[in-house]
Amino acid sequence: MEKKNRYESAEKIYKEFGIDTEKAMSILAEIPVSLHCWQGDDVKGFDQDGPLTGGIQTTGNYPGAARTYTELMNDIEEVISLVPGKKKLNLHASYAIFDGMERVDRDRLEKVHFKKWVDFAKKHGMGIDFNPTFFSHEKVKDGLTLSSPDKDIRDFWIEHGKACIRIAEYFADETGIPCVMNIWTGDGYKDIPGDRLGPRERYKDSIEQIISEPHDTTKVKVCVESKVFGIGVESYTTGSGEFTLLFAATHEGVIPLMDNGHYHPTEMVSDKISSLLLYFDEIALHITRPVRWDSDHVVIFDDETREIAKEIVRCRNGLGRVNIALDFFDASINRISAWAVGFNSVEKALLYALLTPHEEIKRLQEAGDFTRLLMMQEEMKTLPFGDVWEEYLERNGVPSGRTWAEEIERYEKEVLMKRV
Repeated sequence: MEKKNRYESAEKIYKEFGIDTEKAMSILAEIPVSLHCWQGDDVKGFDQDGPLTGGIQTTGNYPGAARTYTELMNDIEEVISLVPGKKKLNLHASYAIFDGMERVDRDRLEKVHFKKWVDFAKKHGMGIDFNPTFFSHEKVKDGLTLSSPDKDIRDFWIEHGKACIRIAEYFADETGIPCVMNIWTGDGYKDIPGDRLGPRERYKDSIEQIISEPHDTTKVKVCVESKVFGIGVESYTTGSGEFTLLFAATHEGVIPLMDNGHYHPTEMVSDKISSLLLYFDEIALHITRPVRWDSDHVVIFDDETREIAKEIVRCRNGLGRVNIALDFFDASINRISAWAVGFNSVEKALLYALLTPHEEIKRLQEAGDFTRLLMMQEEMKTLPFGDVWEEYLERNGVPSGRTWAEEIERYEKEVLMKRV
């Protein structure tokens, strides 16, 4: 059967379940997903040459990692050509560009150090999200930044955070799209601490000083992100789930960010979304794939990614209240393919969710008809979703998964392998 006939057949089948495939694709086309720059160079950034520290670890040595901002931008453009949908660009502060300028430390970063990124985003019609970089720096003292007992260390990182707020507002002003600015640190202790309260008191005060920097909360959406543990901080994480959630709940203009790799393996972020949307106007997500721990594997079209998407779609006004970003880094495979597979997996999950009859499923649940509820949920899994996805790709002018491997191989041969 020809591709167009396959889509028309799928459209009719979904209509039998009350699902409008045309509407689903049009909604999906307007959902922004933030594409993270750090997949392209293994989180190295441009402001230091030392090893990754502060709980950040990338495994693998596949050739072709970006070494300069021009290479990284070229790689991102290649990814954009391969994936559908609306995009934002997600930057870490360590990707400041000092081309022809004096290098400054992170506490003195300015808008001018990110102008080339703004030009890049404008070229592609994208907004920019932003992250202060509280890792891989000589002033991460004993594994601590904003919660350090050393006031000089804390002050340095507070000034870094304030600088990032100013830069985030610059991004919003220039692109006309609000900037999600996320605060995360790897602060914590390897072994059982003698004082849990003190570091959290200092952490709370430090973030409060950062957000005291004047900014328009309609332009800069400050987030706080938690983590359950990290390498070298197995026993205590200052910014725990409870800390960040309560901080966001008690500070106006701050929203919680959930990374689905930052929880215990038995905790599901998909189960948390509805609770947070009851209490917050907006929330933010970093979508990754944890394998036993926060391993930042490439996102795939798996159960949890689908459940996260379904919660975003079926929660009241969820699509307008959840800020979606990717966060993974795999240096063991072609990095372009990692980006593309991860981005497409989130797009697939959102389309799958939009092609689900949520109102009927909700009705069956409220009627207590759990037999038919389970049957319908299983029935949806074998509907011709793939034919709708192929139609969506074609309308977005990007290659099918069956053909894009050839383009990635071409780019690897002609571009990436020449970096070795």
